[in-house]
Amino acid sequence: MTRIIADISISLDGLVTGPDPRPDNGLGTGGEALHTWAFSDDPDDRRLLRESTSRSGAVVLGRRLFDIVDGPQGWNDDTGYGAGEVGTPAFVVVTSSPPESVRRADLDWTFVTTGLTDAVGAARERAEAASAERGTDLDVVLMGGGATIGSALDAGLLDVLRVHLAPVVLGTGTPLFTGGSRRTLVQRSVLTTPNATHLTYDVLPAGSG
Repeated sequence: MTRIIADISISLDGLVTGPDPRPDNGLGTGGEALHTWAFSDDPDDRRLLRESTSRSGAVVLGRRLFDIVDGPQGWNDDTGYGAGEVGTPAFVVVTSSPPESVRRADLDWTFVTTGLTDAVGAARERAEAASAERGTDLDVVLMGGGATIGSALDAGLLDVLRVHLAPVVLGTGTPLFTGGSRRTLVQRSVLTTPNATHLTYDVLPAGSG
């Protein structure tokens, strides 16, 4: 079964970037501390990263995040989704209009201009096709940004919320949650490493719990 999973790193004060995020400084000032776990040599961090990326059949991201990862200081062969771990999945970008050009044209990009629900639907189709080809269940992963994940949670599009809680207080930056509908979560796992507390929740339908 294809699940829709939001996966994001946050600070103890609920921020997904530090202050002053911009295309050449996508995580904001000090925001790189949120992702220390993803680049660590800790065996539990490495295993979690490997397992989660290996199950990714398609990845959804917002336009602002796309502009960062496809920008001059963005992803390369050594840094990027699943780099050094698994093959890269299809990427689906929610945007009001497609970009005029794409730097990482070697990656599989789809640009959806009709909203997040349609983007998730397109990603599900890609993940299900990849699942059939590989003979194993693969997921759709929403990697961000924060507004995209918050909107998906509010719209009831998520099956799973996976949060990597970094041991840092950023003070100011971009919050993950800025309001929206009440949602009930069921905690499924907690993994603690020196670099993060990895929390996985099932997201119950609206009105449950």
